[in-house]
Amino acid sequence: MSPKQKRLLTRIIVALVIFFAIIIVEEAGLLRAAFGSPGDVYAEFALFLIPYLIAGYDVIASAFRNLFRGHALDEDFLMTVATFGAFALVLFPHTEPHMAEGAAVMLFFQVGELFQSYAVDKSRKSIADMMDIAPEFANVMEEGKLKQVDPFELAPDDEFIVMPGERIPLDGVILTGDSQIDTAALTGESVPRTARPGDEVISGCVNLTGKLTVRATKPFEDSTVSRILELVENAAEKKAHTENFITRFARVYTPIVVGVAAVLAIVPPLLLGGDWADWVLRGLTFLVVSCPCALVISVPLSFFGGIGGASRLGILVKGSNYLEALGSTETVVFDKTGTLTDGTFAVTELACAPGVTEAELVATAAAAEAFSTHPIAQSVRAYGDAMANGERPAANAAPLAERVRDVREVSGQGVEAVVDGRMVLVGNGKLMAAHGVPFQATDAAGTVLYVAADGAFLGTIVIADTIKPTAARAIADLHAAGVKKTVMLTGDRTDVAASVAARLGIDEVHAELLPQDKVAEVEKLLAATERDTRGKGKLAFVGDGINDAPVLTRADIGIAMGAMGSDAAIEAADIVLMNDNPDDIAKAIDVARRTMRIVWQNIIFALGIKFAVLILAAFGIANMWMAVFADVGVAVIAILNAMRAMNVKRYEKR
Repeated sequence: MSPKQKRLLTRIIVALVIFFAIIIVEEAGLLRAAFGSPGDVYAEFALFLIPYLIAGYDVIASAFRNLFRGHALDEDFLMTVATFGAFALVLFPHTEPHMAEGAAVMLFFQVGELFQSYAVDKSRKSIADMMDIAPEFANVMEEGKLKQVDPFELAPDDEFIVMPGERIPLDGVILTGDSQIDTAALTGESVPRTARPGDEVISGCVNLTGKLTVRATKPFEDSTVSRILELVENAAEKKAHTENFITRFARVYTPIVVGVAAVLAIVPPLLLGGDWADWVLRGLTFLVVSCPCALVISVPLSFFGGIGGASRLGILVKGSNYLEALGSTETVVFDKTGTLTDGTFAVTELACAPGVTEAELVATAAAAEAFSTHPIAQSVRAYGDAMANGERPAANAAPLAERVRDVREVSGQGVEAVVDGRMVLVGNGKLMAAHGVPFQATDAAGTVLYVAADGAFLGTIVIADTIKPTAARAIADLHAAGVKKTVMLTGDRTDVAASVAARLGIDEVHAELLPQDKVAEVEKLLAATERDTRGKGKLAFVGDGINDAPVLTRADIGIAMGAMGSDAAIEAADIVLMNDNPDDIAKAIDVARRTMRIVWQNIIFALGIKFAVLILAAFGIANMWMAVFADVGVAVIAILNAMRAMNVKRYEKR
């Protein structure tokens, strides 16, 4: 609790003690015994004025300040006028005094303000925690000594040192050192990541165990931490349609009810000869009930809480308008490579000819591909190295330079090389056919490499982009969350795309697309979603690459993979998944829908209670105590309900 909140709480407690002491004295008849009648009424007036001013002097001061500035019709003004009126009823003879109600209105209004302040601080804390990720300095070596400099002073390719316990100041690549990296503040991951030379690290993470020397790959202003801070700072500026509606509603609603309260207090006594005190009290009660603070506070607080809760999960939402749209998502469209798959090739299947072992097949292919820089070749070599370090070592451990000669890459077909004195072919069916090698064709999904030696077919190696471990669960969770359709768009081959879609349970797939084709497909899906949901449903697109930026912008909601995603994709997206985990999409949708349920619960509850008590007040049935509940009580309940949007513990356990 902040010092300001503690001071307000102290004032409320002191005022409440005095308030109830006066009630006890009054009920015991001590005021009448001491001052007689009507002196006891004026004594009561003076006594109740004490807790009233202790609790609400700042509200009164704010009301008068705003009045002179031309901003009169706010909750401070409404509370001040209503409570002044309650105390002023003492001027009407033969009227039941209402000083206690006036003091109570101010007291409980301040209780509501305290709840509001605490709730806002609590929801702001989860977002403010993100602001703490900003590194204050970077260590550089100058003349053999470590010197702390501003991260802004470093440029790409500059080297800096990160000691254990320090935050990584810039995105970069580790040159020397091994350590554990805490990425929880950025990605929501509770388990530290292992970092070794050659690994990429992102700014804002904490180096836990070892000293690291890092080469910067980006200037500080373009680093991950800078982008995150910019997203967080700008999020509050983008309000949801519901939030904007409540703001506009309050601007129209408040002057209307103030006018109705004035008419209710003045017109009946003038035209109908009614009792002034009775009608003034009805007008004051109407005024207290009319205060829209329950809506004006709880609705933005709900969105703020939802955004803060999502940030704790490593999901950055750029504004409450995107959170609102996400809650109406009916169609989720995915890019494949880097989004549902790791974007790295790996051997996924081996098929050996009779009499050939897997170790022999892979070792032969890896040797032929030894000097190629193609990603396919690198995947084969990596798999061969893994087998060599496992239980099935490659047969020949001599240096490759001695074993491999006459390497020739055949464009569009594969590679030819002499390995251990044998003519080895590694490539597609065209290469086999060109050399007259009979082979067993396969329709496996992925890149198929046929391997032959001295004209004899050795077997098949299938290489494919590896699917992320959480991708299948992500699709299942989206369907469970009520998403009607999942779609995959990719530039990959149709057979590969269909295989991935089938394994993940995706409803629809479109393959062999250029970037402009993806935009055209999204246009069709947007039209279909709008038609099927009568304009209520939204379409979200999830991507990570530079070529995804146009589609991210065109979709109703663009979702980018943040940790490894491109700068262009993150810039174009409305929501960023810092953990690069597709399973977080279902969590984000669930958080958004839960937030929207809370928002509408507060709107319906607050308006329902207020309109009911307003009608009762107009007919003289509702008293000032009911007005206190309809205003402060409803506001406190709505604020407590709004605070539920911050609770994301159940998602953290998944």
